[in-house]
Amino acid sequence: MQRTLSVIDLRAIRQNALKIKSILNGKKFFAVVKADAYGHGAEEVSRYIEDIVDGFCVAIIDEGVSLRVAGISKPILVFAPPLDMSDALRARYYSLDVTVSTIESARLSKGNFCHIKVNTGMNRSGCNLSFLKTLLAELDLSYVRGVYSHMYAPESSADSKKQLSLFNSAEEIVKSVCPHAFSHFAASGGILRGGDFLKDGARCGILLYGYAPTGFERTGFKPALKVYAKRTQVTNFIGGGIGYNRATKNYGNLSVYRLGYADGFSRIVPLGEKTLCMDAFVRDGGGKDLLVFSDADEYARRVGTISYEVLCSVTRRSQREYLR
Repeated sequence: MQRTLSVIDLRAIRQNALKIKSILNGKKFFAVVKADAYGHGAEEVSRYIEDIVDGFCVAIIDEGVSLRVAGISKPILVFAPPLDMSDALRARYYSLDVTVSTIESARLSKGNFCHIKVNTGMNRSGCNLSFLKTLLAELDLSYVRGVYSHMYAPESSADSKKQLSLFNSAEEIVKSVCPHAFSHFAASGGILRGGDFLKDGARCGILLYGYAPTGFERTGFKPALKVYAKRTQVTNFIGGGIGYNRATKNYGNLSVYRLGYADGFSRIVPLGEKTLCMDAFVRDGGGKDLLVFSDADEYARRVGTISYEVLCSVTRRSQREYLR
């Protein structure tokens, strides 16, 4: 097999989901499976935990469509607001709940079930509190299913409480006219904070896959992904270079592995000698027949990024094997 192999333990994801459900203690639980379930395979993950969760969240309509085609019947919320009538019609056809945060998205979404997103400080998307009543006036309130926001620094108690206060005001306005709207504020960090942050329920992404947001511990959650790369050759060094770099010392044997930056691993972090090529890298010595990467946090520290990015990248052209 020339591709890397990604082994995804669905049993671990299910156990993580059950732990999250116990923390929520009867409140609604929406699993975030955007970006192909953070690289774990959205359709497979969703089917394996659909009986546990109350719904799913995706980033764009195409991701929601893929889940419907795969047989998922639970509610699906699309985070990105519709940008044109084609988006709105596709969402309606596939029974996807859309996000509304502007007058334009509200007008496009007439006839679509929706959740209103409120900007409480992330300033990425969402309706400002001062504009919320104007936005509500544009909507058929019978189609409003929820109201939500997103925490920009869940590790900060002060920032989180400030955001929660703003969201409480937004929730009060929405529920005064839509009393059955599902209010959700917390994602993984908010779930770990617990208490008042949980509202009517929560969305959960990174914890589902065994990792925690910055500032939190992942204790009790099991990572579900391991990536394997095969050794393709042991080369006797003859001088010259190491991949695309001039060698700075003499080597003996060099192990070559079928793994490169096209497979989602960072070129700037040496896994072996010098840097990665697009499709291979070289390591000094005999090495092992298989390399195993099993901790996205550890690799992220070497790269200078976060586990989210690592997980979304390293299964890019892998062959996937699922453990059930």
